[in-house]
Amino acid sequence: MRPRGFTLLEVLVAVFVFGIVAMLAYGGYNQLIRQSDIVESNAGRTRQIQAAVQRMVEDFSMIEPRPIREPLGETLEPALRADPRAETLVDLTRSGWSNPAGVSRSTLQRVTYRFLDNKLERAYWTALDRTQTDEPTDAVLLDRVRSVSLRFMDQNQSWHEQWPPLGYSGPDATRLRPIAVEFTLDLEDWGKVVRLVEVSG
Repeated sequence: MRPRGFTLLEVLVAVFVFGIVAMLAYGGYNQLIRQSDIVESNAGRTRQIQAAVQRMVEDFSMIEPRPIREPLGETLEPALRADPRAETLVDLTRSGWSNPAGVSRSTLQRVTYRFLDNKLERAYWTALDRTQTDEPTDAVLLDRVRSVSLRFMDQNQSWHEQWPPLGYSGPDATRLRPIAVEFTLDLEDWGKVVRLVEVSG
């Protein structure tokens, strides 16, 4: 008896079935890739938010009572200055600026936060008492930000949105520090992120 081969119909059916299985497998693979991309994107966003919050916590917890000289003149800018009506959210002097390379500079750092075009930006200068030619180092900490708000607690445990507090004109105004800072980030994807930071010292 001669061996029987496949008929054309059987071959066509096999090819058809294989094509269906291949399409299903390819669709599942594409779905897996999309889910992987979504997970990675969400993880990246989480890391970005965590890093921004951690940076702000470090800056506010290490505020130092060191005013700086204005680039023009001999007047002093407060160690901490914040005004919700200004373009700059807050200016502060902080300690703990690491110096692993042993560069000849202070361990204090002047830091500025700005909110522009739905982005939270941080800038710092290498010198505290800078001149007009000194340029800051800028970085975008966070994007997709709807708003940023700050408030400061004084020694009497009263909250202020402006610092030094509105109307305060004591001799220590330029060196005055709050005992705590609260910041609120309103994000397009996460909603509100609120942190309360105790100022050391």
